[in-house]
Amino acid sequence: MKELLGIQLKNWLINEGISEYWAVLLQSVIAAVVVILIAWLSDYIAKKILIAFITRVVRKTKTHWDDILLERKVFNKISHFAPAIIIYSSASLIDHESWSNLIENGAYVYMVVLAIMLLDTFLSASNDIYNTMPVSKTRPIKGYIQIVKIFFYALGIIAIIAVLFDKNPLTIIAGMGAFAAVILLIFKDTILGFVASIQLSANKMVNIGDWITMPSKGADGTVIDISLNTVKVQNWDKTISTIPTYALVSESFNNWKGMEESGGRRIKRHLNIDVKSIHFLSEEDINKFEQINLIQDYMKEKKEEIQASNPEGEIPVNQRRLTNVGTFRKYIESYLQNHPKIHKNMTFLVRQLQPSEKGLPIEIYVFSNDQAWANYEAIQADIFDHIFAIVPEFNLKVFQNPTGDDFQKLMN
Repeated sequence: MKELLGIQLKNWLINEGISEYWAVLLQSVIAAVVVILIAWLSDYIAKKILIAFITRVVRKTKTHWDDILLERKVFNKISHFAPAIIIYSSASLIDHESWSNLIENGAYVYMVVLAIMLLDTFLSASNDIYNTMPVSKTRPIKGYIQIVKIFFYALGIIAIIAVLFDKNPLTIIAGMGAFAAVILLIFKDTILGFVASIQLSANKMVNIGDWITMPSKGADGTVIDISLNTVKVQNWDKTISTIPTYALVSESFNNWKGMEESGGRRIKRHLNIDVKSIHFLSEEDINKFEQINLIQDYMKEKKEEIQASNPEGEIPVNQRRLTNVGTFRKYIESYLQNHPKIHKNMTFLVRQLQPSEKGLPIEIYVFSNDQAWANYEAIQADIFDHIFAIVPEFNLKVFQNPTGDDFQKLMN
């Protein structure tokens, strides 16, 4: 039909006394002007009328997914097809084979590019819609979306090459087998990332919002994005660490999600007691410690046990006796058991570690019931503020290496 209209227009011009050369040229110009006007009109209708109407309808709906499609401009990209289709279907009106093929191929390539961009935008919008669902917190699909995008981009490039070089797409795909090794080398990180994404997702190793630490990559913060090739971590100092996705599978890292879900956060710290300050308690010491509320019952119980088990007239070395360090350890236990910020249903230890040249370590291994970082640090600091201040009450000394003041006293 289009070719018939073009022939009739050319014949009419020839009948009007115009030479065939000028008739063909004039017919092509008129056809081009008409096609351009129709294409412009279709573009105007699609963008100014249809898109405006769709926008009003979307704004009125209660669903959220169509708003995401609108924000991603999916409908705008669809509207670009209207003039492209008109130009592609009207290329045969130009009575010049080379120019007609050039315009037809150009319109075809343009539509392929539009299709790729539309699919890219639609897939991104689909990921945004998926991220609004609760399951997205544990099953991100961004890596899979990127794989699908790469697949469509590859198909689009093959289609464009097939049109430009007038080749069968299947022939091009078959010929690419020779470059498989090169392609594998170029897309090595992408392939590794894809495999790693599947492992991370299937094994629930890391999700968006998890706090992870990976010293080898300088990462210590919250995961804000998981893609095909990279995982982005916002560190606590607000810097962004970018980690290759496959590194989370091939290397070790800590995920603090278990701690956050447990309801407690570990406090594991020790202080070193100077061994020279450790001694048995005298009667005066025992009477003094009986006045401390936190260990009052403990001291009375131990005092009765000792009196019952020690025979009269026995030398002190053969008797059961309390030590200041053991009493101090019991005081810490009672203090922590009565602390409102210590989790009572999780591991609770106040223990001695192996003595060293730095003294006898007394380790506190408990869990706070407040996991917020700032609160946790404040709780830990308050506990050790009290412990360091109470040490002298038990006639103990905290070990520390000699300082300049110590040497100055020796010299004096």
